[in-house]
Amino acid sequence: MAPRTAMLEQAILEKAALANWRIAPFCQWSFQNLDALVPTAAISEPGLSESDAGSALFDGIEVDYPDGQRLTLREHLTRSSTDALVAMRDGEVVAEWYAPHLDRDRPHTIFSISKSVTGMLAGIAIGEGKLDPAAPISHYVAAPTRSAYASATVRDLLDMTVALDFEESYLDTTGLFDRYRRAMLWNPARPGETPETLEQVMTSLGRSAAEHGRAFYYASPNADMLGLVIERATGTPYHAYLAQRLWRPMGARGAAYVTVDRAGTARASGGICATARDLARFGQLVLDGGRARDGRQVVPSEWVADMRTKGNRRAWETGNFWDMFLDGRYRSCWYLTGNPRGAFCGVGIHGQWLWIDPESRLVLVRFCSRPEPSEDALSEREIGVLNRVGEALQRVV
Repeated sequence: MAPRTAMLEQAILEKAALANWRIAPFCQWSFQNLDALVPTAAISEPGLSESDAGSALFDGIEVDYPDGQRLTLREHLTRSSTDALVAMRDGEVVAEWYAPHLDRDRPHTIFSISKSVTGMLAGIAIGEGKLDPAAPISHYVAAPTRSAYASATVRDLLDMTVALDFEESYLDTTGLFDRYRRAMLWNPARPGETPETLEQVMTSLGRSAAEHGRAFYYASPNADMLGLVIERATGTPYHAYLAQRLWRPMGARGAAYVTVDRAGTARASGGICATARDLARFGQLVLDGGRARDGRQVVPSEWVADMRTKGNRRAWETGNFWDMFLDGRYRSCWYLTGNPRGAFCGVGIHGQWLWIDPESRLVLVRFCSRPEPSEDALSEREIGVLNRVGEALQRVV
């Protein structure tokens, strides 16, 4: 690390805190050092450093922005606050690019791609006969009758069709979303407040006037509740079940952890931190129908097939993300783009992507420290870039 870069990192480290960790310039450091700010539970320990595949295959790729600009892929990565871009095919990294400030062996927050991991973990529990997707949530986690979760099912959690009275407001500092983040220990506590756990906040959330199962309504507490349901159904802490049943069997080689609240409940909807290569290995596992590279069936193949082929189209069309993928669907915590290449993906705020292109047999992981948590125009641009990279690398062996 260059002296100037080391000095900048030290300056950021000294000022980074719960009040500022998601804003620039602190996010460049905090997104790969979240365990310095928030309590965590280990999923895997650091392994041996891997050799660099290099970024030569990214050379010559040009991308078009929706506004008509054309840039080289490298220009785009530099200008868009990208931290890493990794391309994997058949279990091998074929190209990788890292920003100068990124330590590729240090886990980076994947935010809501955690939901897609949790969706596959649910499939494992279902395959083991420990979890029933048709069962009411209350079969596993008690909730008062006024709670939205008292009358919804596990499938509603998986498909984001809970009629929940909750707004996903990432910049909120005084309302319900801030309360939710304080419970997960992602925001500073307020003076004199009574501390709450994630479970306490989630089970207090009311029901909207809508009907469960009818419309896609994106709300992160659904995936956190799903993580808690998996814990209760399996009798195993989320991080341990993830490590034992998914992360190790799939062949992870780097460190990984998940943030937890004061009761030890994992932030299953957004708290996983992992290396780009291991996230690509997870994507490869899903692309291969739940089978690891050593031939072990980690996630039931029928669960992966269900995710890739089903999903309530009407629920998506009437939902609050319909314009993200006009021909899309959502199933078991994954986005099905409906594009001609059959791509499906996991998406996290601040620009995190796990993009799987079946036509080119390619898995793409993008880490980012973009200051904006969510912006439609930037998502549209990145979808185009990822699709273009998939096209460009289709014929590369």
